[in-house]
Amino acid sequence: MTDFLMDPTRVIHSPFRVSTATQRSRSQVRRVRGTLPTVLDGLRDVTGFSHIFLPHVLLRLSCCRLLVRPFLDGQRRGLFATRYPCRPNPIGLSVVGLRGRRGNVLEVEGIDVLGGTPLLDIKAYVPEFDVRTSVKTGWYATRSRE
Repeated sequence: MTDFLMDPTRVIHSPFRVSTATQRSRSQVRRVRGTLPTVLDGLRDVTGFSHIFLPHVLLRLSCCRLLVRPFLDGQRRGLFATRYPCRPNPIGLSVVGLRGRRGNVLEVEGIDVLGGTPLLDIKAYVPEFDVRTSVKTGWYATRSRE
């Protein structure tokens, strides 16, 4: 086994203070705003993008289970077939809208993480690379709507 050390670029600022307050549905967080103070030189040219990926550390999680009941479904599913937040490694990934930049601070919209979350990186969202067509969504497409 190999250990990995990661050096967060900074922390994410959001209005969420407890994990139960973060909203699980992307439609519910579209207007929630946050900020990302980060390294100034790395932000060059970023404002030309409308969206960015935010790989981050998932905070305050309980132990990982391999069978879980995901949000929006009442059945137990295999962890790797879900977006369930408790993972073997606490790595989260969010896509947010980029609203602007003030110096070394990015202003984002659609944030769905706790304030104080370590930000591991920022990556530009490029539809040509990131959008997939003809996708299958497994159990999610036929889930019970209870």
